[in-house]
Amino acid sequence: MPNQELSLSPSPAPLARIMRSGRIVVCPIDEALLLVIGAGGPMADQLPVEIDGDPATQAIASIIGWRLSAPQASATHGFAALIPVDRTRGMPATLRFGREGSGKRYIVAPRTVSTGDVAAMLKELAGPQVVHVLGRLVDVLMKPPLDPRKLTAITALLKAGTAKDGYIELLGESHDDAIALKGWANDIAAGVSRVIIRAENASVAECSIAVFPRNDAPEDAVGFLGLLSADDLPRARDIQGIFYRGRGAWRYAPVHERKFVAGPLETPGHLRAMLLQSQSSPQVLLRLREAANGFDGTETISSLPVPVRLGVDALYQGDEGAFLISGWMLDPDDHVQSVRLRRGRTEARLDGGWTRTERLDVEDAFVDRPEFKGAISGHRRSHGFIAFADGLVGDPAAPLHLEITLRDSRRAYMPLHPTRLSARHSTLRLLNAIDPTSWALPDIVDRQIVPFLDAARAGAPTIETVIDIGRFGEAVGAAILVAVGEAEEDFAALLGLLALDPHTRQAPIVLVLQSEQFRRRAAGIRRLAEFYRLPLRLLSVEGSGDASDLARTAARAIDNETVILLSASLTPANPGWYQTLVANYEAKSGSIISPTLAYEDHSIRWAGSSSLDRADHLQSSRYAGYPVGAVNRLKLTRVATASLECCIMPRKALLDDTGPSPAYLGASFNGLDLALRLSRRGYESYWLPALQMLGSDEASGAVSAATARYVERVDQTLFRGRWIQTVEPDTTTHNEVSA
Repeated sequence: MPNQELSLSPSPAPLARIMRSGRIVVCPIDEALLLVIGAGGPMADQLPVEIDGDPATQAIASIIGWRLSAPQASATHGFAALIPVDRTRGMPATLRFGREGSGKRYIVAPRTVSTGDVAAMLKELAGPQVVHVLGRLVDVLMKPPLDPRKLTAITALLKAGTAKDGYIELLGESHDDAIALKGWANDIAAGVSRVIIRAENASVAECSIAVFPRNDAPEDAVGFLGLLSADDLPRARDIQGIFYRGRGAWRYAPVHERKFVAGPLETPGHLRAMLLQSQSSPQVLLRLREAANGFDGTETISSLPVPVRLGVDALYQGDEGAFLISGWMLDPDDHVQSVRLRRGRTEARLDGGWTRTERLDVEDAFVDRPEFKGAISGHRRSHGFIAFADGLVGDPAAPLHLEITLRDSRRAYMPLHPTRLSARHSTLRLLNAIDPTSWALPDIVDRQIVPFLDAARAGAPTIETVIDIGRFGEAVGAAILVAVGEAEEDFAALLGLLALDPHTRQAPIVLVLQSEQFRRRAAGIRRLAEFYRLPLRLLSVEGSGDASDLARTAARAIDNETVILLSASLTPANPGWYQTLVANYEAKSGSIISPTLAYEDHSIRWAGSSSLDRADHLQSSRYAGYPVGAVNRLKLTRVATASLECCIMPRKALLDDTGPSPAYLGASFNGLDLALRLSRRGYESYWLPALQMLGSDEASGAVSAATARYVERVDQTLFRGRWIQTVEPDTTTHNEVSA
């Protein structure tokens, strides 16, 4: 039997006013429902109610009645009625219960009461029947719709008049939207029921309950396992207890003061320990079995009794819950129904959108194993997979794992530990690991890599180290900013040329490298700069991508108002190039001016970016492939964008906030994207045909030559997605102006 009844507050007002025939008190539950307490004769469970004597305003009341322990001539029964009303018309003054001609009219007390007052009144009116009266009242209130105000009233009634029954000793968190319970009680019944969770804010949940024998509980008590499920469950550690419908009334099972809160990896083990002894409906036992077989941190795929195996070669974590995963799954008999990547309560299904790849090595590794003999036919070789997954934005500390579900509903797991790199470096690593001749590469690029990069955010690079060599602080003029990308470029020759030119030898030179290259090459650069007596500032940047990112970061470490961006792979073809750029910039102050970029055979590589000539392609140069001599007599020419491989520009342009940029893999499109953003900010761009820089546009050292075309495909897709709707054809470009 229940062992204790919660205390009730004293009655706030003399009960004589409601025992007096014809008077009732009202407790507003919400804007559309009143709880009425009164006394009179016996009533049916449902009756029509006429409000304020107006036959047009009738409602159907749900009534809970009981015989009074001390009946009077005018009142033999007490009642609690729930009446739907329109409170915008004000509180009613009279209520008539029953049909016209046979009903009884009641006068409503002028002051309303609270739910706590109602519980105290019912305690006195119902006496020992109060638990059952409150239970029936709560049963009616629990019917949908269940809004917060109604739930508050229910909780107040249950707190006031519900017997305590047993304890909850264990609360178990899970990776699903569920909380496991373990404890003992006298009046709890197996099955599925709605319960009210007592926490800082009360909530309603569905509870699947199974019972089991327990020798350490009081006489007639049983142990129970429960599984709470709802959309807005509180944290397990915040639960104080649950109100549940017992066999005869509502009961309260509090959480024991020495409770144990199990983490998501521990909960399955606690459920498995008691599940075989538990009894309930098949539906409940199935739910508990699924929870007991949840992920507990161990790998279970390799122990499946069916020919299914899975492995992960690489897992890269990007931004905002995005992942790029590469692996293999051997399932020759199609036992697997689904494959999911899960973190906490979030998940992403992989098999619906992954790209399968040929993996003969997987087939060869398992063909002689007993469980796979006869299953591997050799006709299906697409055992590999590459998949993009997003939306896993749950608790970052929650364990990440793969979950496979078999067609017989069994589940198995593999814990995962992602590699945290920038989206760009993750993608480059993956591309370098894929056979460049694979037929699946185009699909991998379009359906996996591009969405992964689209979901990425560019991190903010930071300056790690600054070293000044020579008389850098005394040098004046436009700063020459040389950004060294990922390729292992030999820029000793460039430093030598800068030292030979009388103008550049006196100009401030800023050499910026990624931190990894800086650590390897800083000592050699110092020796070269000291030998040539160059005023040089050496910068190390952490977290940067390509040369454009390096240049924008390095701009924060210099004071010169004008900078000349110069790629480390370029060589000046004209003497006096520095002065020529500076002179033209002084005539077009605040603009961006680039020389012609040519190959070493003096054929043109870039000679001004013009407008869009097709919907998917920004024309890089109408003179590409022509000899330099065809254009070197042209004047300074306005173009759509300059080339950031070599240009003179205001330092302010590099510091401006031009908005986010896609995570391009190569430097070419990243530079073009930045140039377009600067153009949108109002910086005019010019091409200076009389000046040439020699160099190649070979693939970056970050990828192999065979993979370079896929890098370009990725960047083209990202570029089109960003600019195809925003860049309009402009027929006014390539206007020659006087220098």
